[in-house]
Amino acid sequence: MMKKKPMRLESGAPIKELKDKARSLIKSFKKESYIHGLGCLGQIGSLIQGLGEKILLVTSLQERDPQNFKILSDSLEHAGLQSVGLTPTARPNSPREDVFRIEQAILLAKPDVVLTVSGGSGIDATKAAIVLATLGGDLDDYFGLGKVAESASFQGKQLLPFVAAQTASGSAAHLTKYSNITDVQTFQKKLIIDETIIPTRCLFDYRLTRSMSSSFTCDGAFDGLSHCLEVYYGAQSEVYPLIEEIALTGIELVLAFLEKAVIDPDDADAREALGLATDLGGYAIMIGGTNGAHLTSFSLVDVLSHGRACAILNPYYTVFFAPSIPKQLRKLHELFLKYKLAPGDDLDQDCERLGKAVAGGLITLSRRVEYPTTLAEIEGFTAEHITKALHATKDPQLASKLQNMPVPLTAENVDRYMRPVLESAQTGDFSLIKTMDVAER
Repeated sequence: MMKKKPMRLESGAPIKELKDKARSLIKSFKKESYIHGLGCLGQIGSLIQGLGEKILLVTSLQERDPQNFKILSDSLEHAGLQSVGLTPTARPNSPREDVFRIEQAILLAKPDVVLTVSGGSGIDATKAAIVLATLGGDLDDYFGLGKVAESASFQGKQLLPFVAAQTASGSAAHLTKYSNITDVQTFQKKLIIDETIIPTRCLFDYRLTRSMSSSFTCDGAFDGLSHCLEVYYGAQSEVYPLIEEIALTGIELVLAFLEKAVIDPDDADAREALGLATDLGGYAIMIGGTNGAHLTSFSLVDVLSHGRACAILNPYYTVFFAPSIPKQLRKLHELFLKYKLAPGDDLDQDCERLGKAVAGGLITLSRRVEYPTTLAEIEGFTAEHITKALHATKDPQLASKLQNMPVPLTAENVDRYMRPVLESAQTGDFSLIKTMDVAER
C-alpha cells in the first residue's frame, strides 16, 4: 500500500511509558483470565487447564499458518487436552450460516470446552453458536441486550466454557460481550450484547498479526480507534476519567504506530502497539458503548469492511457531536497536534472549529495510509445505502447505539439529523451537517 517513510515517532521513554500504561490498564480489566504479548501462543494449553479435557477447535490456522498451528497443537497435547473435533472459522462479518455450522459441530462433538483461534469474526460466530447449541431457539431471539442471560436463567443452564485466541488486531472480540452477526441475504448486521457470552479465558499473541495485509491492518486499527473514540464521545460522568485514560492511550498508540505497521508488517514493536491499542478499544466498549459510526457501518457490509466504514464515518459524526463534547475535543486536538494531524490555531472555546479540526485530523490519518475518506469513493455505494442505514437505526434491536450518542437520537428524528451526517460523509462537505439545538435534546 504505502512506500513512503512514516513520520518520525517519539523514541525512548514516552512510547515505552505509553505501552506500559496500556498493559497496566488491560491487566486491571482482565486480571488473570487473559494472556497477551509477543510469542505467547504456546501458553494456550495451560490457559485452558481446569475448564475440561475435551476440546472442540474452531480455526483455519492449520491452512494459513502451519507453523503456529503446530505450536498450538503441541501446547494442547502437553497440557493433556484431547481434541474431539476441528471446524473452520467463520468468514468475514460472521455470516449466520457459519454460526449454524459451528453450532452443529458443537452438538456433534459434545466438548467440555470450545477453543476458537481466529480473528474477530470467528470469535463472534462461536459466541452465537455456543448460545444456540446450549439454549436452542432462533438466532433472532438473542439480538439486542441481555437476551442470552434471560434465556439461560429461565432454562437453568450455563453456556459452555469458551476460550478465544485472537489472531487479528481489531474488534477485540476475545475480550467483550458483543457478537456481531450478518444476514448475507440482506447485508444487514445485528448485535448480541450480553455478559454471558464473554469468553471464559482469552489469549492474544500479537506476533500472529504479522500476517495481516496492509489493508486488513488499517481496518483493524481503525476499528480499535473507533471503539475508543466513540465510547469517549459518549462517556458518562461517573466513569469519565477511566474512559478518558483508556481512550487517549489507545488512540495515541494507533496514531504513533499505524503507518509503521503498514510499511513494515514484520515490525514487532508496531504489531504489539496496535494489539495493545485494539485491546484498549475492547476495554472501552465494555465500560461504555459505541454509537453513530458503528451503527451506520452495520448497513454497509456489502461494500465496506467494518473498520473502514467507521474510519470514513467518524469524522462526520464528530462534527455533528461537537457542541456536546468540548472536553473530549480539546484533549483530542492536543493529541492530534502532537502527531501533526491537526492545525495549531487556538480553538479552545469554539466547539464547531474544534470539531472540524479533530474531524480533519481523522481524515488526515486516513489519507496517510491511503484510506478513503468519503462514501462516494467506495465502489458499489449508492444513495440506497443511506436509506437502508436510516431504516435500520429504527430497529429496536439497535436502539442502544442511538441512545449511546452524545446527542441521543430517536426513531422520530433520525431522518432529520442523521441523514445530513451521512450525506456529508458521502460528499465530504461538513456544511451539510445540522447540529441540534439544546432545546431539542
